[in-house]
Amino acid sequence: MKVAVVGATGLVGGEMLKVLAERNFPVDELLLVASERSVGQKMTFKGKEYTVIGMDDAIAQKPQIAIFSAGGSVSKEMAPKFAAAGTTVVDNSSAWRMDPSKKLVVPEINAPELTPEDKIIANPNCSTIQMVVALNHLHKALKIKRIVVSTYQSVTGTGKKAVDQLMNERAGIEGEKAYAYPIDLNVIPHIDVFEENGYTKEEMKMVNETKKILGDDSIKVTATAVRIPVMGGHSESVNVEFEKDFTLEEVYRLLQETPGVVVVDDTANLKYPMPMDAHGKDEVLVGRIRRDETQPNTINIWVVADNLRKGAATNAVQIAEYLVAHKLV
Repeated sequence: MKVAVVGATGLVGGEMLKVLAERNFPVDELLLVASERSVGQKMTFKGKEYTVIGMDDAIAQKPQIAIFSAGGSVSKEMAPKFAAAGTTVVDNSSAWRMDPSKKLVVPEINAPELTPEDKIIANPNCSTIQMVVALNHLHKALKIKRIVVSTYQSVTGTGKKAVDQLMNERAGIEGEKAYAYPIDLNVIPHIDVFEENGYTKEEMKMVNETKKILGDDSIKVTATAVRIPVMGGHSESVNVEFEKDFTLEEVYRLLQETPGVVVVDDTANLKYPMPMDAHGKDEVLVGRIRRDETQPNTINIWVVADNLRKGAATNAVQIAEYLVAHKLV
């Protein structure tokens, strides 16, 4: 099994290598791929040193799987070239997510839709992944009508420059800025670019990707995406209206039976999910489960996950694991 990690030198690329090692993914030959300016750089995987190579070199070596985390424009240009060489691409950017000819996959939900013909597979947005993992079994049992979500997103979702900005501000050091405003001791209600409807691209990703992953265009979704001075995970306040009524006991049971979800909900002992608890974990943590007392068939939940892991690297590696296990590559 020859595997390429494209964008290996970035934050998510580094996390992908960590996850591949932790999960003992069957890598016989590893290609670490990055932009021309990183070619020749040395990196270590499972105690062995590797030299970063360029795109053309990687394509020529025809890996079975290429896991991409190199940005949308790079994916648009390079993923088809890998696919043309027979490689199955798992792409972490937004480039292919809403392409009707491409599958948008969260393995716990819709991996069985994959076939050997799917040569470019899209990994969803980090904030969408954790929400749909939490809601999957609830939707199957109770049918979601409407979701109102507000996100509280880690600076790691922006990248290394944003992490540096936060830590520089905390230390009182002048440095390069990832955001238009200070992030330490601040909250920025703006993630990605604004669209004509007044929503940001990040918010619209949650709207559109949720429907595609759950396979139900009737679900109404409205989102507000917010950047907060936190590292380690994204948090979400999710209000969900269902078609069917339920008991809270049923909701707890459905969540506890949902693959990839851990319920952390014991308010008597101040137990609820926080980013510091999710950091370094692959599970989606769900707590603060309660009825919305202002309207029928509605709950509020609090959803937390490590955005670099389940929100990006782990989900991509799980897709690759499914491909291998089901002989799709």
